[in-house]
Amino acid sequence: MKRNLRSLLAVAIAASLAACNSADNAVDVAGVNSNAYLCDTTMMTQSDDLRIYQIMVESFVNGDSSIGHGTGYGTSHHKGDLQGIIDSLDYIESLGMNAIWLTPIFDSIPVDGQDHWADRLDATGYFTSNYFAVDPRFGTMDQARELVEKAHEKGLYVFFDGVFGHHKGNVVPSPQGRLPAGENNPVSYPESLEFYQEVATYWIEELKIDGWRLDQAYQVPTEAWAAIRASVDQASKSVSYVNSEGETVNPLGYMVAEIWNNENYIKETGYGMEGNPALCSAFDFPVRYRVVETFAVNENSIGNKGGKWLDEGMSLHSLYPSHAKPNLMLGNHDLVRFGDLLQRGNIASPEQPEYWNRHKAALSFQAAYSGPITLYYGEEIGDELDGYANKVEQDCAVRGLCDDHVARTSANIEGITATLDENQRDLKQYVSQLMALRADHPALSRGERSNIVANETVYVDHKQADDDTLLYMVSTTAQSDTVVLKASEIASEGQLVDLLTGKIYSAVDGKYSIKLEPFEAKFLSIEKPSAAGLMKAAAATSASLMGEGFMAQCDNPAVDSAGPVGKTLFVVGDFVDAGWKHKPNRAYSYVGNNTYQAVVDEKAGAYRMQYASKDWSPQFTADGLELSPGKIATLKRGGYGKDTAVTLPEAGKYVWSLSFSDSGEPEQLMVSKCP
Repeated sequence: MKRNLRSLLAVAIAASLAACNSADNAVDVAGVNSNAYLCDTTMMTQSDDLRIYQIMVESFVNGDSSIGHGTGYGTSHHKGDLQGIIDSLDYIESLGMNAIWLTPIFDSIPVDGQDHWADRLDATGYFTSNYFAVDPRFGTMDQARELVEKAHEKGLYVFFDGVFGHHKGNVVPSPQGRLPAGENNPVSYPESLEFYQEVATYWIEELKIDGWRLDQAYQVPTEAWAAIRASVDQASKSVSYVNSEGETVNPLGYMVAEIWNNENYIKETGYGMEGNPALCSAFDFPVRYRVVETFAVNENSIGNKGGKWLDEGMSLHSLYPSHAKPNLMLGNHDLVRFGDLLQRGNIASPEQPEYWNRHKAALSFQAAYSGPITLYYGEEIGDELDGYANKVEQDCAVRGLCDDHVARTSANIEGITATLDENQRDLKQYVSQLMALRADHPALSRGERSNIVANETVYVDHKQADDDTLLYMVSTTAQSDTVVLKASEIASEGQLVDLLTGKIYSAVDGKYSIKLEPFEAKFLSIEKPSAAGLMKAAAATSASLMGEGFMAQCDNPAVDSAGPVGKTLFVVGDFVDAGWKHKPNRAYSYVGNNTYQAVVDEKAGAYRMQYASKDWSPQFTADGLELSPGKIATLKRGGYGKDTAVTLPEAGKYVWSLSFSDSGEPEQLMVSKCP
């Protein structure tokens, strides 16, 4: 009789953690599993200050013309290599970054007779064959060692990309003779655990890398992540190197998960539960989308959001366990560049000042973010693919113009591969200023955030860490605005000093008047914080989530007649319990008055959804693609990428309601919390 896989995994992990747990790490208090492997406190504190520069190796810089894949996805030269990264370290350091993340550099061995699609996948590195060797088309082990050592000399951490949930199929055994088990994509756990622990620790012990970015982290069970993380911590403490300050230090041991989903899914598949951590950091995809939807548009051309949208997203960090360390990025190798999104939304092109101002606004939001941040190469110069804006569906992979390939352009590195124009140099200098601010002001990288203003035109946060207190403010509109702040509401008893320009603001009659140009950001030091501190805003009540009228009633009985819509409709979205599947508990029932309702137990969180039959015909969405609990909105016909966004700030039972005309035309919708 087979043992339950979860039980097997628990046994394997218990054995793994036994060697790593210490009296300080296994805490036996209420709400904490005494066998849990907690997040390393030193790593967590230092990771707040991470300013990571992401490099897609094959598309970055061609430093050695004798090697390179010569093929791949995207429009680059596809000849990037380790030497190109070594040559670019001074440039990366000049930006004020303090870490680099390399997409996988491990050997993807071609299979005899494989087609050009497999060749392209090999160039990405995400389908590895030999996890313990450098791909010769990227360089050598000696070059990898040189890269890490020179990066450390310049004060740059180095993170490799760990693909621990899938592989190419022709995997080479580890030095200890281990192999992953099960299917190629995904692999099986716990059978594969020891193999990937060996991978994770080998490169720390061999090259002294500082940790891992974790590809498709949801493929690995959370229990296994705890064990791999424990092995990474143990390996990091076993080796050391001399950093740029002349100090002997251990590798950081930072691990950050790629889980492309909402907060609840990231929590369940990445962070794990309160008191029992799986991973300690994950990319903040939910807030990334809110940032581009505020200052540009998302990949589906949805935008025109404001400061309230940003604050709502940041507030949803409360859904994560206390050990969670979100990492904010604007783009990566699978997303459309911010500059191309500006053009997709018909907002601005590089010839217009607004293009650069919106870049600065988005990058300033990153700079003000508490926790680690990541820039994708090219963002510091407003890079874009000339002539690319709209989706290109037909043959897009062949031409490198798919949304998940288009950002893989050749790197434009000043002094190495490109000469920058005036706008590019200006933005690059602005990024350097922002990174210097983060390095000098802990309130930015690890401060407690308290929102002061969040409306359609401006966003203002109060940030404080120890004796460093400041305001971050940014315009979210193309119009000039003057923001008036009461000294009492920002807990200030003195002057405000602009950290970028040196300008001083003094209160008049207890108020500060601060002018913001379109998409301008300011970082204002509060020179004399009030001893009383900030007054906390009152939390929203359940009553504000409840609507009125027939569509808000949770106890309307179903009726026998079919109603004006011929097919059964469902609430279909990115709910953790549904994952864009048509689930029976999310099926609408006809309750009369041309109205359909589904009453569902929901977790707190932000969700995107449509209302559709099983064959997606018909499908409906909210006009404006946004829904507020307790408020009626206009229902319209939907389509791919036209998802309704809604935030449910409290868990509980909710009623989802749709109303139609007698002929079946969409009219209204509502979601309302049940009493």
